Amino acid sequence: MKTAMQLMPSLRAIDTSIGVRELANINSRAEEMLANVRDAMLSPSPAKIAPTFTTTTLSALCGIDKTRLNYLISKGELPPGEAQGVGKSRIFTLAEARQWVRAESGLPLRPEGKSGFSIVAANFKGGSTKTTTVMTLGQGLTLRGHKVLVIDLDPQGSLTALCGLLPEKDVVEEDTVIPLIYGDMPDLSYACRPTYWDGMDIVPAMASLFAAEFYIPSQVMKHEDKFRFWEIISNGIAPLRDVYDVILFDTPPALSYLSINALMAGDGMIVPLPPRTLDYASSASFWALFSDLVENFEKQGASKRFDFVSVLLSSVASDTAAPIVKDWILKTYQQLVLPVEIPSTSMAGTMSAQFGSIYDISKWDGNTKTYLRAKQAYDGFVDLINQKIIAKWYGEDGGQDVA
Repeated sequence: MKTAMQLMPSLRAIDTSIGVRELANINSRAEEMLANVRDAMLSPSPAKIAPTFTTTTLSALCGIDKTRLNYLISKGELPPGEAQGVGKSRIFTLAEARQWVRAESGLPLRPEGKSGFSIVAANFKGGSTKTTTVMTLGQGLTLRGHKVLVIDLDPQGSLTALCGLLPEKDVVEEDTVIPLIYGDMPDLSYACRPTYWDGMDIVPAMASLFAAEFYIPSQVMKHEDKFRFWEIISNGIAPLRDVYDVILFDTPPALSYLSINALMAGDGMIVPLPPRTLDYASSASFWALFSDLVENFEKQGASKRFDFVSVLLSSVASDTAAPIVKDWILKTYQQLVLPVEIPSTSMAGTMSAQFGSIYDISKWDGNTKTYLRAKQAYDGFVDLINQKIIAKWYGEDGGQDVA
């Protein structure tokens, strides 16, 4: 048997170097594979399809009993859905369900004259469930009657993919925030496009968003302190606040120029935080860096207050370390921690692999107890954030400093 040293010459003879051409080939194969995976997951339809709602689920969504629902159907003032078989069971589309919610749930909606509310999901650590948090919050808020815009500022485009678009296949640079960053567009109206989910539009992302991280500092150097780079996105969404009830930002896992813009544009902030040691340590760095930045902006005449800052315990596992780290989080963030936990379940991984979330499920074929536990957690999270938004619209003042 040859020794490792005897094998060395033959190993040296193999050219394992990788250049630009090889990298381009890898990229092409990755894009093709991702497109094939997406199409296979969504088969037989070429695009994502929103879930449907039964009479039972629609009744629960509206907070009314089936008797009243059937009575209202008989009056013909709301969508009747589609009858199933010879019984009274009916199936409603998402769009129909949202009409029912707005008409019958009694949930408060945005008052006339009030601006749409913006929320940024932020955390430096990758894998903190920012994207899933934004997606489920957006879907959940539409099911409470709101019109939602999600803005993907992460060049990886994970939120874009969850909304049924492949960043490098279905999105071009002109569809993203880049024209706004370059000053070619006055606001983000040009980039808002509908998704498969009724009531939720998106400003998508793709890899070329990285260009913003070079362009913005070049403008800072060119114009010095006259260029308030942190206001680009805030100014860009100003007219959209009359169109959308809620605007949500998904940010990169770093304090980039785009994430800084989103943080400065957010009225509220959600920090998804799994109870893991590295995630907890990363969150401490986040507050230090961001508060230092805001102090520098204030020296240039800027100011920043959030109407709320909420820490969401996410991806909570049942391992032995989780309770210890959870205790650190509760002692550190105190009243900022939301009284709800998003559990770590096998279902989450399954839905992610299928480019979906808990709200994309019409009927779960797996463990019912697992599904209900996750669904109730997300519903509780959405309700808590919705209450904070409603409180702001209807006059409960407040605000939290970033420092």
